[in-house]
Amino acid sequence: MKAAKFELDQAVSLEQALQALAQGAGMARALAGGQSLVPMLNLRLAPLDTLVDLSRIAELKQVHDLGNSIVYGAMLRHADFEDGRVPDCANGLMQHAAGQIAYRAVRNRGTIGGALALADPAADWLTVGMLLDARIHVASANGKRVLPLSGFVVGPYMTALEENELLTGIELQKLAPAARWGYYKVMRKTGEYADSFALALSDGARARVVAGAVDGAPLVLDQAAQALLAGATGPALAAIVEDELNDAGRDFTPGKILLHRTAVCRAIDDLRKK
Repeated sequence: MKAAKFELDQAVSLEQALQALAQGAGMARALAGGQSLVPMLNLRLAPLDTLVDLSRIAELKQVHDLGNSIVYGAMLRHADFEDGRVPDCANGLMQHAAGQIAYRAVRNRGTIGGALALADPAADWLTVGMLLDARIHVASANGKRVLPLSGFVVGPYMTALEENELLTGIELQKLAPAARWGYYKVMRKTGEYADSFALALSDGARARVVAGAVDGAPLVLDQAAQALLAGATGPALAAIVEDELNDAGRDFTPGKILLHRTAVCRAIDDLRKK
């Protein structure tokens, strides 16, 4: 199938893009990398009257170092992180995670802002952002606001974005040089979305553990983080993680519990090897 007829607005400034979205009366959509939206348009699953192309807006491709944090523009592509063209605030985690997203052709076009705005539960940047306690910068013709990622994602493919708002950047705190991270992703084959995805982070005094691809917003596992700091291993660690997953309020099958428990334990193991 081909997309239904629509008007294309090739905005050259953020102000122009926001005005186009405001004038769209709910029938305007922003185009970032297009890796998800274009197939949806071709299948006629995303009706719209106006498509606002963001690719010419230099402001959305900038990186702002604020001292303790970095704001990454929403139109930075996965390949920009993978190839080290932007600073990595997370001691190599951003570069590593970007390189594991889908295929190189997708990474050349897909953007960090587009991935977060889609809020696919299995998306890599969603789990990375939750681990790093991200803040989402949002703008509309009426002004700007900043939301914690935990409040930005309200469900699978659902965010707190209003219909005339645009995600403009993601702000991440810089990690201390001593901070280490662990990464583990389960996929049926290379390039697919994760069936389970877990990340662990520790600087020796504090820790954070996140389970992604969990049929909703990523889960921050506080008990698993405490177990990491306490040095729990093997069956003891697995039992703590399993109990926390069972108490998370998600409708996990026994098989999913096993899958997510394994991913979390292996992410923690990966951290301890560093």
